[in-house]
Amino acid sequence: MKNRFATARSTAAIQRWRAAIVTLAATAALTGLTLASPADAAGNEGPGRTNEATAPRHAGEPIMAIVAIKRQQVTIYDADGWILRAPVSTGIRGRETPAGVFSVVEKDKDHHSNLYDDASMPNMERITWSGIALHGGPLPGYAASHGCVRMPYDFAEMLFDKTQIGMRVVIAPNDAEPIAFSDPALFVPNAKALADAPARAETLARAAVDAARMADRAKGAATEAARAAAALAKSLPKLEAFKTRAAAALAFAERLLATAKTEHATARAEQLKRKAAAEAAKRATQFGAAKADAKTKLDAAKAAQDAAEAAKAKMADAAKAAHEAKLALEPVSVFISRATQRLYVRRGFGAYLEVPVTIRNPGKPIGTHVFTAVARTDDGSLRWTAVTIDSGDDARDALHRVTMPQDVLERIAPTALPRSSIIISDEPLNRETNYRTEFVVVLNNQPQGGLAMRQRPDDDRVADRKSWDGGLFGFGRWGSSDSSAYQRGAQYYYQRRW
Repeated sequence: MKNRFATARSTAAIQRWRAAIVTLAATAALTGLTLASPADAAGNEGPGRTNEATAPRHAGEPIMAIVAIKRQQVTIYDADGWILRAPVSTGIRGRETPAGVFSVVEKDKDHHSNLYDDASMPNMERITWSGIALHGGPLPGYAASHGCVRMPYDFAEMLFDKTQIGMRVVIAPNDAEPIAFSDPALFVPNAKALADAPARAETLARAAVDAARMADRAKGAATEAARAAAALAKSLPKLEAFKTRAAAALAFAERLLATAKTEHATARAEQLKRKAAAEAAKRATQFGAAKADAKTKLDAAKAAQDAAEAAKAKMADAAKAAHEAKLALEPVSVFISRATQRLYVRRGFGAYLEVPVTIRNPGKPIGTHVFTAVARTDDGSLRWTAVTIDSGDDARDALHRVTMPQDVLERIAPTALPRSSIIISDEPLNRETNYRTEFVVVLNNQPQGGLAMRQRPDDDRVADRKSWDGGLFGFGRWGSSDSSAYQRGAQYYYQRRW
């Protein structure tokens, strides 16, 4: 009896255990279906979610981040190849992360969104001022953001500590990676120009300071001269009135003398005339001297003003030369647009120059290619990589279709540094390009809902037609970790937008 009861109880336990396993399997299957469906809804076929990875070698400073939207993965590269890799979550359908070429323009360790209910975006690295960024966030295994690139929290923190303002960020629709590239058409720096650049920048900076000091002194002298001339000119009407009254008194005395009938009247008239004549002569002399002095002072004031204007122009020329010399210490970025048939140059986030460019077969797509000088070689030249993210020519054919103006090459190539770049694209500059960004190029054949739905900054200024005549703007330094002043300005600039 006991054995039968024990057997029955054991059988019941086994049945309950089997039922629990079936329920758990069903739940897991349902959960899997639930997690898979948003990926399909977002239009990502198999995001290829991977674990984080670190290259088995010493890592240098990050030069480029490439986000592969289809694979839902970000890869960080230094001068020698990939160093870090992690899964990401990009924008959902309708709020897609825009594909294109960007750079880090601001970093904020503890950022909170002003657009999405104060949502935490830790270790935020902004790539557009309208609010697209890389930051730590939840990764469900598919596209789930409102346009940003979410990364694993620990990975985002590690990356934040390694990157600098200006690091290139390429967002590709499909897989893309930088490949070693060399071609005579790329910039070849001049060893002497590179060696002389720091001293030249320092010399011109001192000259600019001296010119500014001279301009201040000249302005002060002009102000003082103008004040003295104005004070004397102000006294002239009063002196002229005294002269006029004295002349009138003399004329009156002369009439009295002419009409005198007696010796007594004649004597009195003659005495009055002598006094009036002396006063008239005195006032005429005073007025004449003051008038001559006023003319001298007015001439001196005009000369001082002319000198001040010349000093001001010299100061502007010296400041421009110093600024250009300082920019020569920065990597140079060139953007060539088939859409506008123009070549744009930036150094340190500042518009440097813009010229027309010749592109062979301008009606034929050229693609979008990023050429980056990643390091200096033993012979002093540059080692380059190329990344292609859009259909068209291959990188070499694209480069050979462009004829860069020789005077532009002579101006920028001799001082080209590692991290210098050339971007060739079918696209024009995106509206996000302004005086505090690198070039922003967005692929218009890819969805960009995450960018389109964001409000454009009020003081956004596209870099078209910017040259020395249009003025140069502030810039951030490659490799400098002290960008707090720039970041404070950036945060103020967009504190109410995102």
